[in-house]
Amino acid sequence: MADVVVDSKVLLDVLLPVSAWSEWSEGAIAAAGDQGRLIINAVIFAEVSAGYAKIEDLEAALPRQVFLREPISDEAAFLAGKAFVAYRRRGGERRSPLPDFLIGAHAAVAGYKLLTRDRARYRTYFPTVALIAPD
Repeated sequence: MADVVVDSKVLLDVLLPVSAWSEWSEGAIAAAGDQGRLIINAVIFAEVSAGYAKIEDLEAALPRQVFLREPISDEAAFLAGKAFVAYRRRGGERRSPLPDFLIGAHAAVAGYKLLTRDRARYRTYFPTVALIAPD
């Protein structure tokens, strides 16, 4: 079995299906769920929450029996900070990539796969993480 952290962009593709990626994301989540646990953390929960007025609605959309909640460890937070510094030194913008680094570091430290559409960033800064991503 392979546990998988599900990136918020992939969840949003399915929960708010206005994306050209909705079909791919839905199939990828189903396939990953057949092979292991689907994991989200507080950062992912927060990013997805933007589309919901009430926490109860978000909890219903991300049922705990399907999406296991895990905290981000101190080790993962430290790794995310180091990856973010490397990103900035390479000329990366400040916009809002830190959440992506926390998500990638969570997967890296826990030894999970990562389901994402952002292959390039995660491959660059978390090369040990096995990615499930479109080609």
